[in-house]
Order: sequence, then C-alpha cells, then structure tokens
Amino acid sequence: MSNFEQFHFKPYINEALAEKGFAQPTEVQERLIPLIAKGKNIIGQSQTGSGKTHTFLLPLFQKINAEKAEVQVVITAPSRELATQIYDAASQIAKFSDPEIRVTNFVGGTDKQRQLSRLKHQQPQIVVGTPGRILDMMNEQALKIHTAFAFVVDEADMTLDMGFLHEVDQIASRLPEKLQFLVFSATIPEKLRPFLRKYMENPIIEEIKPKAVISEDIENWLISTKGKDKNRMIYQLLTIGHPYLAIVFANTKQHVDEIADYLKSQGLKVAKIHGDITPRERKRVMRQVQNLEYQYVVATDLAARGIDIEGVSHVINAEIPEDLDFFIHRVGRTGRNGLKGTAITLYSPSDDQTIDSIEKIGVTFEPMEIKNDEIIKTYDRNRRTKREKSKDTLDPTLIGLVKKKKKKSNLDIKRKSIGQLLKRTKKTVKSNADNKLELQEKIRKTPISKSMTRPFKRDVMTSRSKTKGLHSFGLFLSVHLADNLVIIDLKSILFASLRR
Repeated sequence: MSNFEQFHFKPYINEALAEKGFAQPTEVQERLIPLIAKGKNIIGQSQTGSGKTHTFLLPLFQKINAEKAEVQVVITAPSRELATQIYDAASQIAKFSDPEIRVTNFVGGTDKQRQLSRLKHQQPQIVVGTPGRILDMMNEQALKIHTAFAFVVDEADMTLDMGFLHEVDQIASRLPEKLQFLVFSATIPEKLRPFLRKYMENPIIEEIKPKAVISEDIENWLISTKGKDKNRMIYQLLTIGHPYLAIVFANTKQHVDEIADYLKSQGLKVAKIHGDITPRERKRVMRQVQNLEYQYVVATDLAARGIDIEGVSHVINAEIPEDLDFFIHRVGRTGRNGLKGTAITLYSPSDDQTIDSIEKIGVTFEPMEIKNDEIIKTYDRNRRTKREKSKDTLDPTLIGLVKKKKKKSNLDIKRKSIGQLLKRTKKTVKSNADNKLELQEKIRKTPISKSMTRPFKRDVMTSRSKTKGLHSFGLFLSVHLADNLVIIDLKSILFASLRR
C-alpha cells in the first residue's frame, strides 16, 4: 500500500497527518479519496475502524478556500459523541492551516445563545453537528449553508434508526443544487434508498468488504457463565488481563449501573456511559477517559456506535446484544489502526442459538475459561455435535463385488421361494375344493338324529327347538366353509357331536 504522498495534499494537511502518525492510507481511504477529490457523489460502506472520517475530511480540506469566510462544508452525525469526534478530527487538521480554517460543532447540551451570537459575527467554513441543532441554527436565520459545496451524512443508517432522517432531508433541501453529496453508512437499509435517490443522481457506490468480519488483530474469546457470578467474572477478567483500556458492554442502562456499582465496590475506578447520563456529564467523562483518568468504562450500545475511544485494548460483552450488528460494532472498538485487541463474550446456555447465528456470519470464537485466576483454553461448546464417527476405508472394487453377489443371491432365493409357494397353493386349493364338495354331500344326506329325517324348510321355521340346533350348525358351517385350512377338522368334530 502506498503512502499519502500520492494524493498531493497541501503542506498543512501533511503536517496534520504526521502529527497523528498516519503513514499509509487505509483501503477505504486509498479507494475513495481520489473520487472525492474529483467531486463525485459517493455512497461509502466500510467497517468500523477503517479510517472513514479522514477519508472525507482530507480531500474536503484540500478544496476549502481559507480566504472565504463562509460555510463550505456541512457534516451531520446522528449523535453528539459522533459529531464531537468528527469535530475533533477536523480541528486537528485545521489548526495547521494558515490562515486558520474555522470549524464549529453544533450539538445539543451546549450554549445555544452563545453559538447564535458568534454566527452573527462570523460563519465557519466547516459545519459539524447533529441534524436537530444544525436545523435550529438555520431556522434562527443564523447559520447560512447556501454557500456550501459539499454535504456529508455520516452513519446514515444510524441516522435513520434514531429518527433524524427528516431533519437531514430539511437541511439538504436548503443546500445548492450543484452540491457534492457524500453518504457513509455501515448498511444501506431499504427505507434509506428514497432519500438517496432524491438527492444523489448516479452516485458511485463503494463497498469496502472486510477481509474478515472481525479484524485479524482481535482475539475473540467466548467464556461460559454457567453456574458462576457474572459480575465476579467481569472483575476477574479486568484484573487478570491488566488491560490498557477496557470497555464493558451491557444491553440496558440498569445492567450498566449494576456492573459499574459492583466494580466500584471492588475498588476499581469505573466510568459509565448510557442514555440517562446528561450530555454535560458524558462530555466530561469522555474527556477523562481520553486523558486516561479512567481505565475501565461500562456502557450501552450508544457507545458502540457513537463514541470513538482510542487505545481500547479489551472489550467485554457482559451479554450478547439483541441486534447482531451491534456485536460487530462492539468488538470493533478494539484492534484498531493496526493495534492488537481482545474481545471477550460471556454467554449462558440460553445464548447457544444466538452464538450459532453470529458464527454463521463468519465470526470465529476461541473457547476460554477462568481457572485458578488464569484465563486458559477450554473445550468447544459444540464438541459433541462436531464429533465424527471413525470409518475404515474399504476398496471400492471389493465393495462393488460384495453388493453384486449379495443382490444375486437374494434374487435366487426369492425366485425359488415363490415357485414352491405356487405349487403348494395349487395342491391345497384342489384338495380343499374336493373336500368341500364331499362334505356338502354328506351333510345333505345325513339326518339330524337316528329317529328323525332332515326337516323341510317350513319345519325349520315353525319348530324353535328343532331349528335352534340346525341354525347353529348351519351358521357355524357357513362361516367356516370358506376357511379351507380348517374345514377337515370341523367335519370330524361336527359329526361326532351329531351321533351323540
């Protein structure tokens, strides 16, 4: 991969890159910076930690005219934290410019009246902020964006999810028609497409597919909590591993509070970040984390998508997120910019299906366990289902011969058996037919008793005592006459009883 010299940036931009220690562009930067420099409309998709922010900042700074005191670039982000990160990155580049390029961050939780007052005296060249606050400044007739040549929508899918797309639409509608439109998003949801079609004609869609779902620089561990205290396990993981900076993720604000309180009770200095923390407090905590005043952070998924904390060595998933996309974003907080990282996911037996779903998208886990205050490798949770029966391989020719011989032998037996059965059946049928005729003739001629001849039909109908025995005999005989196999035995038994 080549270095940044290929882009021929202005000297002050190269100075800013040198201060950051950026020597080589990432894949997304190498592919998109030339296109953005040419003024193309771009939809960029890339994984977290790919260097996306500098992908659009560097070529846009190259185009900015520092002599013009007017808005030239507008950048929106769905959260205060994301907007502040972009603002910090832009300010780091701008400070090397002479004359200095002014960058302003418009987010909630800041002094709105002070910002309005400043805008009356001077417009920034770069506007960064959340859609709602930028729109407020526009509606106050204080922020004038009609002079901008570029509009950047960062984290567009998150903007949609958080319900800010309407505000972004209103901002875009007040920008000039000849505008460079840049959209960056982890995914392109169907509901986002009408907005893109409205403002972007034939955009270049660049999807930077990761070589792996999770960076190769990340060790991805899976640890079972079955029969164990989860909070105690988190404490052990934080103290055994000695992380440089660790983030513990939980699904709810209540769980964040619970974990943070437990860790504090064990003597750890812990910062917590979730939706109930005031913007001012969050800003203060983030500053302290960046200054390494805190080594441990417990947070909800707001931090996974909305906060960029540099130098995270460990990520612990106290529980698996309901949205599997958040799993990737959580793990992506570590192992960034070529640094090594460790991601640890705690799971219970009820999480097996969810883990299967994560593995199906290409994520590989390494099973580990805590034993004697050490983190060691353990067996795979699916070792039984993955076990295969051992089979001895036979020569294919021999297998074919055995099958043919067996098939031929069975056929001969079947043919012989069928022939013998047919012969026996013919003899039996003929013999039984003869016996049946002989028996019927004897019955016809034989009287019921020695003193009584066989009665006529009318006698049978009128004499109940006479007909009872006759009818029983007739029915019994008629039922069993059809059964050729037992008729001979019946004959002898019946006639013996009649003679008595």
